[in-house]
Amino acid sequence: MKLLSPAAAPSSSPLFPPRIVEAAARQSGPCRIRIRIRGKAAAAGGGGGAGATGPRGSLRLAGWWRAQQQAPATATTTQQPDNVSSAKVFQTSRVETESEIAKWPGKPQDLEDEHQAEEAELQPLIDQVRAMLRSMNDGDTSASAYDTAWVAMVPKVGGDGGAQPQFPATVRWIVDHQLPDGSWGDSALFSAYDRMINTLACVVALTKWSLEPARCEAGLSFLHENMWRLAEEEAESMPIGFEIAFPSLIQTARDLGVVDFPYGHPALQSIYANREVKLKRIPRDMMHRVPTSILHSLEGMPDLDWPRLLNLQSCDGSFLFSPSATAYALMQTGDKKCFEYIDRIVKKFNGGVPNVYPVDLFEHIWVVDRLERLGISRYFQREIEQCMDYVNRHWTEDGICWARKSNVKDVDDTAMAFRLLRLHGYNVSPSVFKNFEKDGEFFCFVGQSTQAVTGMYNLNRASQISFQGEDVLHRARVFSYEFLRQREEQGMIRDKWIVAKDLPGEVIQTILPFDDLRSIETCMNRGEN
Repeated sequence: MKLLSPAAAPSSSPLFPPRIVEAAARQSGPCRIRIRIRGKAAAAGGGGGAGATGPRGSLRLAGWWRAQQQAPATATTTQQPDNVSSAKVFQTSRVETESEIAKWPGKPQDLEDEHQAEEAELQPLIDQVRAMLRSMNDGDTSASAYDTAWVAMVPKVGGDGGAQPQFPATVRWIVDHQLPDGSWGDSALFSAYDRMINTLACVVALTKWSLEPARCEAGLSFLHENMWRLAEEEAESMPIGFEIAFPSLIQTARDLGVVDFPYGHPALQSIYANREVKLKRIPRDMMHRVPTSILHSLEGMPDLDWPRLLNLQSCDGSFLFSPSATAYALMQTGDKKCFEYIDRIVKKFNGGVPNVYPVDLFEHIWVVDRLERLGISRYFQREIEQCMDYVNRHWTEDGICWARKSNVKDVDDTAMAFRLLRLHGYNVSPSVFKNFEKDGEFFCFVGQSTQAVTGMYNLNRASQISFQGEDVLHRARVFSYEFLRQREEQGMIRDKWIVAKDLPGEVIQTILPFDDLRSIETCMNRGEN
């Protein structure tokens, strides 16, 4: 069976019965994570466990039981008559923590009965997860206040250009989701970058339609009180495109006559400077000819050639599946396909639009990875097979992105898909990673300014599923290992894509100097002992 991680996973044996393994798997799991792409956070995974009921406790239990079989009873063991078996001693003894040990069944039938009872108890949860897996479609993510605000700024099509919003449901969402401190954003996670850009976007949207002055005042008060945090927050926490989008929003606020914003705050000076540097690095002609990740943040770009950019529009009408970029394009061009994309997602999500949509490939890939890492994939074999068939149908030799038919690819989704497709028996070529290699280095996106930890982490995991002679995977493994090792030494294992409870622990496990470590996960995914 597949369990949590190579370091923590006990195997089934006569001395370590499957029901105890399953109990450990239910009570322990990988860290709970939040996946974040500018303004969006979606939970996945489960909470960790410890003690006698967790994986390490289960290993101590197995070791204790073996010791009892090999040595005479000691003072710590309850003395029993000679005709009482050691299995009966096992029933009444305690381990280190003095927690009760699960009763060892006296007969095989007892074990079977308990196993069936546990299966019956789990069945409602299994059915619920199966229903979720079968209804994934294009994915489902939490709402983004930032993107919702940009959609709320779109004026009514065919109107006088400024009388009322085209999508009033987005305005209602903004009004209903202001936090008690006056900000907008994820209530479960505070990131200064995220809160500031979300809050300013919502204030600008409400100000544009002269709505809710009290809410705008509360939002501006929050911005005044917390602007200093931008100078102290780590760069790894910066959402994608922040250094371009935030200054653009500030200029929009100025144009709308928002007077209470701290335009000259010292914390903003470095952001203004970084924007100019980044804009100079962007080859203006190339961004109008070749699809790049810049398409996801068009709302922050000045002086765009829209007739040329419309040639880079995704097949669903969006610009790289970004509601904010597409809403901005709609305001600039009135394009029908942009309108249809925005109208579709506003209706689907009841006004609170996500940061990115669709996310079908991302969701199909990551859900399989999580089910396997949790050790419960055996309950969902048919659904997992359907997920992998879906990913394989949309696999390309150039790689993939988080959504099907994307004209921009990334190494994170490509690496995770490659690894899982290989482990599930699909024929995929490692040459795909040559698309993410230049001058001896690997990257996540063409033209990226910073390297993401999780992108290199998943590249390293993918590179371990290799055959002899696959040189590109060897180069990927060496590069990603060295990158992760340096980040670990610098104490900089944080990431702008994902907020994880124990991302450092996962990275450290990946770079441990054990020659056979890379093969353990492969063996477990194949069900080997």
